[in-house]
Amino acid sequence: MPSLAVKLYSIFFKFQKRYLLRNLTQASLHNVDPFGITSRHEEPTAPSNPSFNDGVATKDIHIDPFSSLCIRLFLPDTVVNSDLTTNEEKSKDGTFVYRGYSPQTGKKHKKLPVMLQFHGGAFVGGSNDSVGNDVFCKRIAKLCDVIVIAVGYRLAPESRYPAAFEDGLKVLNWLGKQANLAECGRWMGNGRKRMDAHVFDGFGASMAEPWLAAHGDPSRCVLLGVSCGANIADYVARKAVEAGKLLDPVKVVAQVLMYPFFIGSNPTNSEIKLANSYFYDKSMCTLAWKLFLPEENFNLDHPAANPLIPGREPPLKFMPPTLTVVAEQDLMRDRAIAYSEELRKVNIDAPLLKYKDAVHEFATLDVLIQTPQAQACAEDIAIWVKKYISLRGHEFSY
Repeated sequence: MPSLAVKLYSIFFKFQKRYLLRNLTQASLHNVDPFGITSRHEEPTAPSNPSFNDGVATKDIHIDPFSSLCIRLFLPDTVVNSDLTTNEEKSKDGTFVYRGYSPQTGKKHKKLPVMLQFHGGAFVGGSNDSVGNDVFCKRIAKLCDVIVIAVGYRLAPESRYPAAFEDGLKVLNWLGKQANLAECGRWMGNGRKRMDAHVFDGFGASMAEPWLAAHGDPSRCVLLGVSCGANIADYVARKAVEAGKLLDPVKVVAQVLMYPFFIGSNPTNSEIKLANSYFYDKSMCTLAWKLFLPEENFNLDHPAANPLIPGREPPLKFMPPTLTVVAEQDLMRDRAIAYSEELRKVNIDAPLLKYKDAVHEFATLDVLIQTPQAQACAEDIAIWVKKYISLRGHEFSY
């Protein structure tokens, strides 16, 4: 069973989440906003830091002028050596202001795989820059030695389905454009002395993100979703399969689904036995789906909610290798397990990691992320992910 501290915090968490869900339900008719929001003011966030003080540099980018869609980049310090190049600007008072790590142009840089990460929060809360998500992404960036792109997708009910799913796919396409811009910049720079290795827009600003241009390898792309973010990751993986070579040079080589936010009209054993489970209970999950799905399309067997309904495309045999993480005390456990089993039936590498006495979001929630179990989960994920992102392969397997 979970510890007493976890049980007590679960009561507080559910009180807060129910309060948010009720308020959003009352205001949902007036909250339609195509531009959208990616966080809620009452949830604490962590500022970005473009230095490597804790082993990972971070920066925030707003990538879509027509919506609030944004990302946070996590760059591990394994890409740099002792002669670290920084970007400083002189302020009005004559002092120098540190602007963070800036890759040197005209040099070869270490390339790292890229991981797209989608946070949890029942589609109505959470953010890519929340305290818990910031710690988790830094941990994963260091353990896997990858560039993490944490996606700040639009939240419901201000932006209902398919906004969050489309945002996930938009970031994947943006990653491909960044790779093409960087390659174009290198080609243009070959015949010009001291030309910056990026493409510039009409105002002189670099369109190619320098960290990704210097260090990103989109041909080794992994998707990782937490809770409802796992639903988004699975959708993006499906769309990547359908797109095929149209996504080049981006290639999704694997995905990680951490305690997916799956549900359905026919309850599973865990949905019955754990209907009043810790942190998220059945009524809260149902209400969150009502706020996320358009009212006229509300159905717990919606393709976004239930991965087991027949007729979903593409066929499962084309899906990428998929690691599923489940918690013993999570009501959504059994449906995630069933989806993993369906993938294995068609010979997809789809191992299952089940954690005893664990609760939903045990490895990512801000108050639980420093526990030994959360650290162990991240390490387990890294072992599996390295099989698919290592240029030489990896000796460990589940």
